[in-house]
Amino acid sequence: MKRPKGLLPFRQRGGARPGAGRKPAGDVAGVRHAARAPLASRFPAHVTVKLRRGLPRLRQTAEYAALRAAFSAGQDRFGFRLVHYVVLNDHLHLLVEAHDRTALSRGLQGLLIRIAKALNRLWTRRGSVFADRYHDRILKSPREVRNALAYVLHNGRKHARAGRAVRVPQAIDTFSSAPWFDGWQETIIVRGLEAVVRPVVSARTWLLATGWRRYGLLPIAAG
Repeated sequence: MKRPKGLLPFRQRGGARPGAGRKPAGDVAGVRHAARAPLASRFPAHVTVKLRRGLPRLRQTAEYAALRAAFSAGQDRFGFRLVHYVVLNDHLHLLVEAHDRTALSRGLQGLLIRIAKALNRLWTRRGSVFADRYHDRILKSPREVRNALAYVLHNGRKHARAGRAVRVPQAIDTFSSAPWFDGWQETIIVRGLEAVVRPVVSARTWLLATGWRRYGLLPIAAG
């Protein structure tokens, strides 16, 4: 590889009231159900998706193979494009592009359904796989995008240094899209990469394809 690139009809006393009762916590709470910000097609987004508690780790060979197949099948659909990712034991970080907020929602929903089905087949189980709503952050400047790239592609090593049952023995994290990234400072050669179906697409937005580079290519070593 070359340098990588629910109302009753009347009132009545008693019964449940909207908003009453103990508020959820933990996995059930998830991401706050606030209105999401509009998304313009020129801006990429950083999406975080969490696994439900009690499920196997994702950074294992069989699990990653299932994830990568799902990525390949859902990487470019409904105006949604998966450009980069990192797989951690209990969550995923994704860098994506979308025509608008609807495209992001539909494309991501489709991708997560593919992933859930693949993992449930592997684990011979049924039921939900992801904890709650996803979290997303719209990236609007070259520096934000560069920081997001560094965060995603170096996240495995960051978790390894923190002792979170993550190992990154290679120069780059192979449980991420790092092998297909063309923005490293150093020259990277990944043997056998040509035999692997590419799980991501190339960026189309100026910010994610070119703009971030004005602040320099990324070093392989995490900062």
